[in-house]
Amino acid sequence: MSALMEVKVTNVRQLTPVVREFTFEALAGSLPGFSSGSHVQVQVPLPGRTLRNAYSLLGDPAESQRYRIAVRLQDDSRGGSRYLHEQVAVGDSLTIGVPSNLFPMHSQARHHVLVAGGIGITPFMSYIAALQASGASFELHYAFRRGLTDAYVSELSERLGERFHAYDAAAGQRLDCAALLSGQPLASHVYVCGPQSLLDAIRAQAQALGWSDGRLHWEAFASPEPGLPFTVELVRSGQRLEVPGDHSLLEALEGVGVEVPNLCRGGVCGQCATRYLGGVVEHRDHYLDETQRGEALMPCVSRGGCSSTLLLDL
Repeated sequence: MSALMEVKVTNVRQLTPVVREFTFEALAGSLPGFSSGSHVQVQVPLPGRTLRNAYSLLGDPAESQRYRIAVRLQDDSRGGSRYLHEQVAVGDSLTIGVPSNLFPMHSQARHHVLVAGGIGITPFMSYIAALQASGASFELHYAFRRGLTDAYVSELSERLGERFHAYDAAAGQRLDCAALLSGQPLASHVYVCGPQSLLDAIRAQAQALGWSDGRLHWEAFASPEPGLPFTVELVRSGQRLEVPGDHSLLEALEGVGVEVPNLCRGGVCGQCATRYLGGVVEHRDHYLDETQRGEALMPCVSRGGCSSTLLLDL
């Protein structure tokens, strides 16, 4: 994280039993502006380490005097979402990074089709503000489970009217990806954010219908999944690190002062790609192709094998 800011928590809203919204304001000066689809990294101080989790900014980009994020409490939380849900209150201070945008709207799209699953609604809140302000053509398809992951459903239904399409899993309603994509005009662009199953379904259907890659945009923020401990050697410096099962390789490097450029911390942006020289790699990213994986890994999500030492060109 290249630039850090101190913010104060000025409001907290419990939207559902597992989704909590936070409002931040700058402790000093003003907050930088942001564009639709931007996110910030929030530093979460835990005993023995600091997590850096990425969260989409919810607000209207035209009103950047405050930031809003929404956090889902994860069942398998490594501590980040649980800390924000259980420890953070109005008046507390947090450290965040400046906004970055890996999920911008396409400037040439004639029609925008937004597809959200659960907490994947968050980047589209800023999209909708900008689209409505510009009078652009768009529609929102929102899949959720009522009473659990239905944050903003009532607000969006009232705000968007016929542009809003809801799919409540608790009522047996399912989003038909084939019907959704097959009826769109050629100048449409589709944006999807949500669980991996939703992303895979939309991408597979788009490919089956012959959609060009440039018309499909997606984002998946996911915390690194735990795994087995492994050993890393930094070849240039000679350092050896033991990476615990609940730490990512990127976190282990940061813990000893080795800073690697990063933005998403979820294996999708490519910023932290690092050359490795030997060892077994468990690739978990959504960025590198098979050829690239022969010489590079994404330390934010990828792990080494427990039976061999992973050699990094660092």
